[in-house]
Parts: sequence; structure tokens; C-alpha cells
Amino acid sequence: MKPDFSKNDNGLVPAIIQDTETKTVLMLGYMNEEAFNKTLEIQKITFFSRSKQRLWTKGEESGNFLELVNYKTDCDNDTLLFQVKPLGPTCHKGTDTCWAENNNSNRQFLSKLEETIENRKKSKQSDTSYVASLFQKGINKIAQKVGEEAIEMVIEAKDSNDILFLNESADLLFHYLILLQAKGFKMKDVISVLEERSK
Repeated sequence: MKPDFSKNDNGLVPAIIQDTETKTVLMLGYMNEEAFNKTLEIQKITFFSRSKQRLWTKGEESGNFLELVNYKTDCDNDTLLFQVKPLGPTCHKGTDTCWAENNNSNRQFLSKLEETIENRKKSKQSDTSYVASLFQKGINKIAQKVGEEAIEMVIEAKDSNDILFLNESADLLFHYLILLQAKGFKMKDVISVLEERSK
């Protein structure tokens, strides 16, 4: 639903910006109708800067854009909540949020790892990339590697060396992420299945 920009004399409504993965509130800005429309058009958060008196796309100078994932309006239709994917620190002071909070999460790291795997999948440089070489060898080789890593993890689980167990667990998860992409899926698809089962 489009917000009601006529409620305030200046035509501005508050826009709360939230990380779509971590649910951390990153910042608060203000939008007029033009900024709102541009945000939807370019899929990057764009505010109306009250100090500069112009449209301002967050990240236009730093490169730390806020990529739009989705948005909604509140019950009075005069406040916006945007869920975004931040490309770097949000605050101009270099912190993750404008409240100097840390916005790291395990899911965020896994998303970045999946992006790296996806880029390697598209790469043709199998001589320099282990992941690219696995994709070129095909699904059978990737599935075989997942099986090997699973066996190694089980073996370490029966021993008392926690470091080796965690390392084998990391190897298994890494190769599982590769297998998922070889099948055309990502971790979010598996999480969706688990979420559906938990209902």
C-alpha cells in the first residue's frame, strides 16, 4: 500500500530501515512521494534530505547502498518500514547502524558465502577455483564430496577432539551449500521447508 504523504504539511513520512536477515533496525530517514517512487524504481533506498533539500540515495557517495527487499506501511498509513540488504555499513560514521550496533549474524555470513559459491559456479576458471572445478565435474562428484565429508564428520563426532569435529562440520556444510546450488537451490529453500514443518 502506498503511504499517505498528505498527512504532514511538508509531505514527508518517516522511513524505518531494517535488515531483512537480522531484523536489526539500521536507521531512520524521511521520504516524500518522489523519494518513495524512486526507491521502488531503482530498488535502492532513497530519502528526501532535509538538510540538502533534495533526493538522496543512501550510498550514492560511499557505495554502501541499501538494496530494497520489501516494504509495508503502518496501521495509520503514514510510516514506512523497509526491509533491505545493506551493502556495507549504514551509518556515515562507519558503523553497521546509526546506533553503533553490530549487525553481524551467522545467516548473513552464510548468505555471503552462498554468493561467493554462486559466482564460482558462473566462473570458467576451474584451474584457480576449487568450487568452480567441482561444478565443472558435475553433480555426481559434488554429491560424492558431501558423502565423504559427512562420513568424516561422523568419525570425528565419535572422538573427543572438538576442533577436528567442528572443522569437519564446516567442510560438510560448505560442500552441502555447493550441492544445493548444483540442484538449483539455496539454504533459504531448506529453511522454508523447516519453517513449514514447525507450524
